[in-house]
Amino acid sequence: MPDYTITLTDAEDKALAHDCVSPQQWIENAIKTKCRKVIKRVVESEITRIRNQGGTVSGTDDEIVMAANLETGAERLARESEMDNGPQ
Repeated sequence: MPDYTITLTDAEDKALAHDCVSPQQWIENAIKTKCRKVIKRVVESEITRIRNQGGTVSGTDDEIVMAANLETGAERLARESEMDNGPQ
């Protein structure tokens, strides 16, 4: 399971602590919320894709996401950049 770390400046930490009770809890909640939204979007897209191809869908949301052939943001950016600029 990936583990991510961020570093804040002292000013960023102080400002965040001023705005919320627990900066750690706020950061974790922000990331978990983003992940839930993306998982929902991917699952809906995969269900539509699979059903349009005549298939049936089974599994949990996590299993559907893990089985999906997903392009990373970096891969998508590179592909879009190549489409905009043509082959290099």
